[in-house]
Amino acid sequence: MKHTFEENYFNMKIKLFVLSFIFLSFFSFSQITQIVKGRVVDKITGIGLPGAIVQLKSSALNLVATANNDGLYKLAGVPVGRQSFLFMYTGYKPVPVNDVIITSGKEMVLNIELEESTVGLDEVEVKAINDTDVVSNMQSVNVKAFSIEETERYAGSRQDPARMAQNFAGVQGTNDSRNDIVIRGNSPSGLLWRLEDIDIHNPNHFAVGGSAGGPTAIINNKYLSNSEFYTGAFPANYGNALGGVFDLKMRNGNNEKHERTFQFGVLGTELSLEGPISKKTGASYLVTYRYSTLALFSTINFHLGTSAVPGYQDMGVRLNFPTKKAGVFSFSSIGGLSDIKIILSKTHERPKELYGDLNRDQYFSSNMGVGILSHVYALNSRTVMKTSLATSAQTIKGDQFLILRNDNFVPNDTLPQILGYDFKEVKSVLAWYVKSKLNPKNSIKAGFFANRFDVSYFDKVKVNSLYDTIAQAIENKAYKTRMNSKADFYLLQPYISYVHKFNEKLSFNGGVFSQYLTLNNKYSVEPRASLRYQFKVNQVLSLAYGLHSQMQSTYLYFTAPDSVLNPGTMPNTAVLVANTNKTLANKDLDFTKSQHVVAGYDYFANRYLRFKTEVYYQYLWNAPVYVVPSSVSALNAGSTFNRFLPIYEMANNGTGYNYGLEFTIEKLFHKHYFFMFSSSLYDSKYTASNGKTANTNFNGNYMLNALGGYEFNVGKEKKNILTLGGKITYGGGKRYSPVNIAASNAVMDVVAQDDKVNTLQFAPYNRLDLKISYKINGKKVGTEIALDLVNVLGTKNILALSYAPDPANINADPLIKNYQLGFLPLFYVKFDF
Repeated sequence: MKHTFEENYFNMKIKLFVLSFIFLSFFSFSQITQIVKGRVVDKITGIGLPGAIVQLKSSALNLVATANNDGLYKLAGVPVGRQSFLFMYTGYKPVPVNDVIITSGKEMVLNIELEESTVGLDEVEVKAINDTDVVSNMQSVNVKAFSIEETERYAGSRQDPARMAQNFAGVQGTNDSRNDIVIRGNSPSGLLWRLEDIDIHNPNHFAVGGSAGGPTAIINNKYLSNSEFYTGAFPANYGNALGGVFDLKMRNGNNEKHERTFQFGVLGTELSLEGPISKKTGASYLVTYRYSTLALFSTINFHLGTSAVPGYQDMGVRLNFPTKKAGVFSFSSIGGLSDIKIILSKTHERPKELYGDLNRDQYFSSNMGVGILSHVYALNSRTVMKTSLATSAQTIKGDQFLILRNDNFVPNDTLPQILGYDFKEVKSVLAWYVKSKLNPKNSIKAGFFANRFDVSYFDKVKVNSLYDTIAQAIENKAYKTRMNSKADFYLLQPYISYVHKFNEKLSFNGGVFSQYLTLNNKYSVEPRASLRYQFKVNQVLSLAYGLHSQMQSTYLYFTAPDSVLNPGTMPNTAVLVANTNKTLANKDLDFTKSQHVVAGYDYFANRYLRFKTEVYYQYLWNAPVYVVPSSVSALNAGSTFNRFLPIYEMANNGTGYNYGLEFTIEKLFHKHYFFMFSSSLYDSKYTASNGKTANTNFNGNYMLNALGGYEFNVGKEKKNILTLGGKITYGGGKRYSPVNIAASNAVMDVVAQDDKVNTLQFAPYNRLDLKISYKINGKKVGTEIALDLVNVLGTKNILALSYAPDPANINADPLIKNYQLGFLPLFYVKFDF
């Protein structure tokens, strides 16, 4: 009987085991999983760490992978949805990567950098997950590392890294029509754009000379990897910038599987392709292409509410060729073409278009492209060398024709041309650096950039007054040539930086960056230094200092102002004379310089809740201003669709200062939600040649952002994700000046009263954005449907004053208020397969 019972019990256990196996097998086959792979490398050298451990942090599954000799790992069977991972290597600080979204349409690539510990191997231990998470999220002063998911997560960001950055403390985002990055009161032209360790031209469509932003980004987040954004006092490997740095990295394509992404939306129709070139060597490709959806619709005569259709297209390419002994070769390239025709002569009613002036037809185009060939080679286990050859180019062309109307607003048949310009700039770059980790406590990096500029600038204009009303007379006027130059010159930039870790708590980063401009033999030597003290596991104090310089907008050196200063034969006898010889009087301008000091405090209440505050002071000098008493300063340029072209000779006599306090509360994404509140209180002033200190164009005094989002797991197996997000922006209104009407009538443009510049301020800027997205994880295809509702309440924020006289009453007030975007719904649908 006992034997029979034990037999039956044993048979029952076998049956239960078989049933359990069948159930689990059915569950595992019904559950959609994905592959997570990538490379684990040393943070300093980028060399792979063989044997590194990658673990899925899950109570239900025990998935672990070990990196091979090149640091490559692969983790199969990871369920779709939000997942967390832990990366470990003996002698290195472990790094958690939390709440990564895994989708069915594409394999997830996580490339992770581990930092070697400064303590002995016998002291190294894997800390509790809570402490590890906090330490890994601590960041140095002035830098924000961001993931590409953040460009999609934030409401109102439009998948644009620049607009995403406008949510950070210290950054202004009060211009709906452009993605300019105004950092701590600096001009947006003070921003440095860097791609794959190469400084590039403005990567935005419809870019104007001297600007660093635009209405639409050329950059596509489909090919970006995790990148960094600096807000001042940046390290010694960056230069030629006063405000900040956007350091972008491109990711490699999948080297084992061909994958595709198709996206259709209001802002563009795009296709992305990636996959292996050779599975044996690990070579891969990644190609993206995007075309303006509005332009696509216009080809079939379907217009979405605007007669001025912005036409643009852009693409990105990344080719990666690793070798066994010769290092890694890669080619990276982005580029874009854009044009717009604003034809107002065909309308008999005053339009309310966003772009352009009401009294002229405008034809505008801008193109930008960069190609980078790089080679990375490990000299030994602790030293890496990188060499890059690159070419970056930009062309900008514009033509404007004056519209003369009768009292009934009917345009004259003759449209005399009043403006034409053609800018071409090519920059060829040789970049090289070597970085070495001398030991766990000390590392050094030294390198240089050798930049050759080949430029061609042409600009002509006819200055007309309100009372020039005869088309033929304007047609017969002579042009004033403001620029007509071709030249080549070099900008040489050597640098060296050194990092010393005193212990696990205290570290120092110092170095020197220098620049030499062969165009006028100007140079700058710039020390940089920062300290980081992690006095508790969840608290960090930081201090940074930097001397920074920036050359002027390249075209500015080749302008021929109307009037120049004749030094005279005796001391103090200089007089202003007409520049009849078209002398390039601004060619000798020096670098604008600044000193920037920043102190910060970072506190994690727990692994997901962060408080950060920074206080800063920046002093600027050597800013170009007129040689005659005036309020004009180059510190105010670079934020509109108009170029700054000086009418008087300029000298480096201007100054300015920015100071402020920033505070951020950030709940990192966890348990289905995130939020961030960022605030900035600041003051931004400048002094020009009139000796008066005034508000800069960017002195809004305060900026507040509150944003967040919540995810719902929906569907039968909870594998799909519904996300609701929102953002509230509230900031100081744009600065403006009382207008000199008589002077404005004389040149048909807004001319400020020189002694009252920026003494007025528009009402505060405020905007509410909402975002709804739905991700569907099919067996082979991942689908996302998203709707971005920009300015949901249709708030009428004032952008600027414009000169727009009424032809029926030329004595009426010629000024009108230009308002920013109203309610703007943007949608897209994306397929990954």
